Amino acid sequence: MAADRPTDAVRHSENDMEPLIDRPTSVWRKKRAVAARDPGAGFLMARAVEELDDRLGAVQRSFADGAALYCGLGDAADMLGHSDKVDKVLRVEEGALAASMAGDVIPAEGETLPLGAASLDLAVSLYALHEINDVPGLLVQIRRALRPDGLFLGCMAGAGTLAELRESLLAAETGLSGGASPRVLPFADVREIGGLLQRAGFALPVVDVDEVTVRYDTMFDLMRDLRAMGATNSLVQRTRIPASRALFVEAARVYAERFSDADGRIRATFNTIWLSGWAPAPTQQKPLKPGSGQVSLATALAAGNRDPEDGKG
Repeated sequence: MAADRPTDAVRHSENDMEPLIDRPTSVWRKKRAVAARDPGAGFLMARAVEELDDRLGAVQRSFADGAALYCGLGDAADMLGHSDKVDKVLRVEEGALAASMAGDVIPAEGETLPLGAASLDLAVSLYALHEINDVPGLLVQIRRALRPDGLFLGCMAGAGTLAELRESLLAAETGLSGGASPRVLPFADVREIGGLLQRAGFALPVVDVDEVTVRYDTMFDLMRDLRAMGATNSLVQRTRIPASRALFVEAARVYAERFSDADGRIRATFNTIWLSGWAPAPTQQKPLKPGSGQVSLATALAAGNRDPEDGKG
């Protein structure tokens, strides 16, 4: 399926901050990847869907209305649809991507969710948030779309992802030209994401990291997978001048020199941040207010250190 190349137009967020991601280019590359659907490059999504299934299985309740948001592929929606945890599943994708997909896909206008307030019991999003310009705004929209005690489960690429590729490209380009253009996304760390969940109004937020190291024969094999994932450079500040072959040859040399194992294969790090939070509800557990405890810490520690024979005749 052919995909139209995007224009240079870039969507600005509502607060008119300078965008980080060229969303039309990002969506076009996802559209190209979905059309090609290279099964060999789907290992991260497959792992994420399996993890999502496990995490959802640990939740002791079911959900009437669920939605898969901006997942790119239909794997997450398919898993939810086959789960006995969710009765009804919606799928939301950005408009240009939704138009190229078969099945019932709800188109979204940019980063604006086309969902009503309190319309969902479950929302999931896999490997999308790191390519969203207004992450806090989208998290707020997700929380508003959830009914009280509704659950959000998602994952995104986090800090440390592709650190080896970033360093190799930077060293190669600096050595060849004396400067460098940004070529790998800056990824948020786990503390930042936890803070964003709280700012968005989620209750009981939980954030953790799943680190995976993948080995390749060469840097070019890694880059081939990234292209098949639709995960190549979509930064607004990227250079529009095509990179020379000499740059990539030198970057591959640096990569092999700094990040290869004894057998000559190179390592690539993928750090996946998992995040979850609940729409506030009166029935949820809440932390005690400071100073509301009935027993002091000193008394509790003294009791814990007391000899069980004390006080016996």
